[in-house]
Amino acid sequence: MKPTMKPTDPNHIHTYDALGNMTCCSLEEKIYQKADAKNLLHEEHSADDGHDHDHVDEGKGKLKIYLPVIVSLFMLLLGIAVDNLLKLTFFTGPIRLAWYGISYLPVAWPVIKEGWRAVSKGEFFTEFTLMVLATIGAFVIGEYPEGVAVMLFYAIGELFQSAAVNRAKSSIKALLDIRPLSADVYRDNKFQSVKPQTVEIGETIQIKAGEKVPLDGEMMSDGSSFNTAALTGESKPNTIHKGQMVLAGMLNLDKVVELKVTKAYGDSSLARILDMVQNATARKAKTELLIRRLAKIYTPIVFFLAVALVVIPFFVVSDYVFRDWLYRALIFLVISCPCALVISIPLGYFGGIGAASRNGILFKGSNYLELMTKVNTIVMDKTGTLTEGVFKVKEVVTDGMDKAAFINTLAALESKSTHPIAKAITEYQSADTASFKVEDIREISGHGLAGKVNGQEVLAGNTRLLKKYNVEYDPAINQIVETIVVVAINKKFAGYVLIADKIKGDAVETIKQMHLNGIKQIVMLSGDKMAITQKIAGDLGIDTAYGDLLPEHKVEKVEFLKQDKSKIIAFVGDGINDAPVLALSDVGIAMGAMGSDAAIETANVVIQTWHTSKIITAIKIGRATKHIVVQNITLAFAVKVIVLILGAGGLATMWEAVFADVGVALLAILNAVRIQRMQF
Repeated sequence: MKPTMKPTDPNHIHTYDALGNMTCCSLEEKIYQKADAKNLLHEEHSADDGHDHDHVDEGKGKLKIYLPVIVSLFMLLLGIAVDNLLKLTFFTGPIRLAWYGISYLPVAWPVIKEGWRAVSKGEFFTEFTLMVLATIGAFVIGEYPEGVAVMLFYAIGELFQSAAVNRAKSSIKALLDIRPLSADVYRDNKFQSVKPQTVEIGETIQIKAGEKVPLDGEMMSDGSSFNTAALTGESKPNTIHKGQMVLAGMLNLDKVVELKVTKAYGDSSLARILDMVQNATARKAKTELLIRRLAKIYTPIVFFLAVALVVIPFFVVSDYVFRDWLYRALIFLVISCPCALVISIPLGYFGGIGAASRNGILFKGSNYLELMTKVNTIVMDKTGTLTEGVFKVKEVVTDGMDKAAFINTLAALESKSTHPIAKAITEYQSADTASFKVEDIREISGHGLAGKVNGQEVLAGNTRLLKKYNVEYDPAINQIVETIVVVAINKKFAGYVLIADKIKGDAVETIKQMHLNGIKQIVMLSGDKMAITQKIAGDLGIDTAYGDLLPEHKVEKVEFLKQDKSKIIAFVGDGINDAPVLALSDVGIAMGAMGSDAAIETANVVIQTWHTSKIITAIKIGRATKHIVVQNITLAFAVKVIVLILGAGGLATMWEAVFADVGVALLAILNAVRIQRMQF
């Protein structure tokens, strides 16, 4: 993984903290300026020597950051007290100037240095130069306390900004914190502790009760209970059995288990999740991009208006006083700083991405977070999305063939498939397939399987498969509503198996909430029979449903819907079989795809659990984020315009200008972090 933006990017406005350390108005730079994302995943962990150096260093670091602000604030307040309360006679002239000058320098010096660097590079219209000009101008006209206050509150705003960004990164930090530092791998006839980065695919690792899983792997033991909250946002423990996948970051709750490693450390599900969340700011929302473009135009315009405010009145005002008009111009300069917009808006979107990740929902970018608020049409796959996708054999019917021989022959063929229905058949009554020779397996997309079992040509799938091979069967089978697997042996109909699947517990309420949340049309697409599809759609309250669809037919349905340009379409599928449709839709949402490479690559939004209600959560988080962003834009522009007008008319002082700049920035930042406290 690499940082999404380089610090040298000329399109970003840099800021600096009270000590001159580079911060920025671009949120992604803030996240990566002290740690490369790749190092976060692959960093080497030193051994703990028993001494708590972190707390000591952290304490010194905080003191170093806050000390300049504390000194300036103390001296400013004391100076104001002497000016207005004590009124000491010696506190005038050079002494008063020196006092306020000393209180000004701790917070102003880093900004002055960066302003000079910017000017030397030809970048005049930066917040550094504007703040320096405004505050030095205030000193020139004798408004010392106001000059110090502007720079002081600017520095305080930077500290608040840094704190808000750190809070926004809390979800990422939580994920980083769950990365185990070691793995117990079986080598040289014993388990030994090594760094997870050194473990290879195929090796066996051991996880004790209470330990975190360091790498993705296949369960080799009988099973155990795992806490998956760090990955899925779900607090309910999940029992994982032998042969199932266990993912890095899960917490073993039950007993000692062994896993066969299936992915390297850098390719684990946790690594991919981190990559998605950390790099999400690379894809920016339209609102964010628009505000950045406006800020670049608006800042120089306000600067030249400030110059005009000093010059033009000289020719048109009879009682022109240079000091008064310069003061008004300085107010313009202070207000013109676009920090409230350029900082709080990306912070709002990143806060939304963090809130979503805590709920087990991963957005690949703030643009998709914003696009979720515009979705008015949702197209959903059936199996695994609206139904549980956990199939059970309900009934076995043969056409003159011994039932045990029939099910064992079918199970032998299905054992070569990973489809959930195939798994249900192989598990049925512990079918004995060891004595069967299976070869020449062919998976026919949208139809089923074909292959040879002990030399016999076996077909297993839907009725389309039998029609494709011209196998005659009882037409009454077409009237069966349930999911059915029909079987032919040597091109002769042999029987069928009825498969039961059931609707998810939260599916009905999810569809209801979609309608209540402004979704105008809900469409269900399925490869299952039309009769089943229509029945489930009716039970759920879905507007439109199509069955008997091959993968290419699903694409055609979505393409047809997209012809109506007013529709913003989200497709919800499992992220593997539905990859083409996920890519085609405006927003592709992969359900239950925590360990699916295809989902991570193809979908725009990944829901890490099988809970359908998470779709509503994603919509609500997107809308809450958009509301906060709009509130910040409205607040910033409204206050700045009002104070600009008052300042031009001589009705606003530098204190109002400070509020319009730093005060609004602080309010916008506090509003932006509010989303991280919301419950969805």
